[in-house]
Amino acid sequence: MGLNYERIMAYRPADIAVSYGPRDCILYALGIGLGMDPLDSRQLKFVYERAGLQAFPTMAAVLGWPGRMTDPAFGLDETMVVAAELKVTLARPLAAADDLVSRPRIKEVVDRGPGGPAIILAARDLLARDGTPVACVESNLLARKHGGFGGRTSTLPEPHAIPDGEPERVCDLPTPPNLALLYRLTGDENPLHADPERAKAAGFPRPILHGAATFGIAAHAVLRQLDYSVERLASISARFSRPVFPGETIRTEIWPAPTHISFQCRVIGRDDIVLSNGLATVRA
Repeated sequence: MGLNYERIMAYRPADIAVSYGPRDCILYALGIGLGMDPLDSRQLKFVYERAGLQAFPTMAAVLGWPGRMTDPAFGLDETMVVAAELKVTLARPLAAADDLVSRPRIKEVVDRGPGGPAIILAARDLLARDGTPVACVESNLLARKHGGFGGRTSTLPEPHAIPDGEPERVCDLPTPPNLALLYRLTGDENPLHADPERAKAAGFPRPILHGAATFGIAAHAVLRQLDYSVERLASISARFSRPVFPGETIRTEIWPAPTHISFQCRVIGRDDIVLSNGLATVRA
């Protein structure tokens, strides 16, 4: 059975009640490697409840997630579906504890033709209980070899172009070998990130890090350029290019500008770009 375009487009999950507190904030921050320097007070405020705890901005990416699209009626082989792009837009900084409503939706499924992929464009709004917007999370999923289902061949927006030349700054952040096992506790329990046999079946020598965790590590590098001022980050987006294996060091290459920061990430030692076309917009 091939991809069922009509069934996917008709997918409308019910609103999801989201309630989180300090422990959730700390767990997310630890899951993207914050707190590895226990003497850095700027990181401590994300992982210690007595240090003026703040929610890390990209925690929005795990709040109110409706889960993977595993219903057989969608016609998706979940072993062929990978994250392709992620964007988090913040109307205001996340509180350290809050009650929100998540409103997920499918925006479109793009057909890249027979033998090519299908690209599923999903989004969800995070709203305060009074309906005011808090954040929007947009994610593109790449369903490999699912193209040719007769869907639209819409042209996607061009990705943000990284400036030419050497980066003005670099930020190296190590990842512990068990980071994927920790990050999965934020909600994405795909066995690809924990089970060695499942990873081998998908073509990897060992479990890989969640793309959204790599995204969070890049956001850490970006926020460091803003002296960890969470209120200055308006949005952040990037494309996933290559997998990261827990234990590797991620180098974020940075091109700052007055209103935005361009960035990309590579793995030290492999020199593979793992996150590309990164763009963070910043408030003054």
